[in-house]
Amino acid sequence: MLTLNSSDLSTAELQNYLQYAIAPRPICFVSTIDKDGNVNLSPFSFFNMFSTNPPVCVFSPARRLRDNTTKHSLENVLEVPECVINVVNYSMVQQTSLASVEYPKGTNEFIKAGFTQLASDLVKPPRVAESPVQMECTIREVISLGENAGAGNLVLAEIKLIHINEEILDESGRIDQAKIDLVARLGGDWYCRVSDNLFRVEKPVRTLGIGVDALPSAIRNSEFLTGNNLGQLGNVESLPEDEEIEGFKSDPELRQILDATIGDSTNRERELHQYAKRLLEEGKVWDAWKVLLSYGV
Repeated sequence: MLTLNSSDLSTAELQNYLQYAIAPRPICFVSTIDKDGNVNLSPFSFFNMFSTNPPVCVFSPARRLRDNTTKHSLENVLEVPECVINVVNYSMVQQTSLASVEYPKGTNEFIKAGFTQLASDLVKPPRVAESPVQMECTIREVISLGENAGAGNLVLAEIKLIHINEEILDESGRIDQAKIDLVARLGGDWYCRVSDNLFRVEKPVRTLGIGVDALPSAIRNSEFLTGNNLGQLGNVESLPEDEEIEGFKSDPELRQILDATIGDSTNRERELHQYAKRLLEEGKVWDAWKVLLSYGV
């Protein structure tokens, strides 16, 4: 394994490693305004939510590596402590990237990137009409992390109003993760489109899962089940009862495996583990357990 001491790397080298490794990162597409009324629009991937009570997001306009200058967004929130955080989805990612160009101060990136300004209700900076979710924020604090090139400035933005395009909501009025079609930032020129790779991981049970350490050794040390599979199996409160296992033996594929491997414990274990793995990949954890516990395997 390559081991690097951060103090031995140039800032550019360190940033490259970190941006490729700490990814994907959500994108904060932030609109700000200076004391003279000049609007600025710029994306930041050093961004996330950090509190819900109060509701606070943090983004970081870092000092430029090239010449250690600060960004207009930072200068603006120090003058007018307000912003709008606009969520970026796939349909607007190319224009968002264009808005990151370092245009001269006073340039309105809404116009340069072809976005539509939408008046905010509480704050002075406008919203991006094309964004599926727009959050009007006041700035609680700006924390400087240093004066050297590459140093971040943590902008703590408290969310006051949230505007949501109803087209991305599901039947219950909640945001549909597929419909919002988010994108995220990786290293270099790379992005990812979240809807292309959506998958669910069931949250740990509200009481106590049995844990991987409680799995039978033949399962825990399986050559076929992955760490993810073991995590799924460990996230149950109890194991199926004998009656449930017996009832599942009518499953055609399980029945075929059991009939074909009579007297062949090695192949039986392999076939059962592979079948259980397929069930786990389909999210059928309880059925996978019944397969694995068939005939003591």
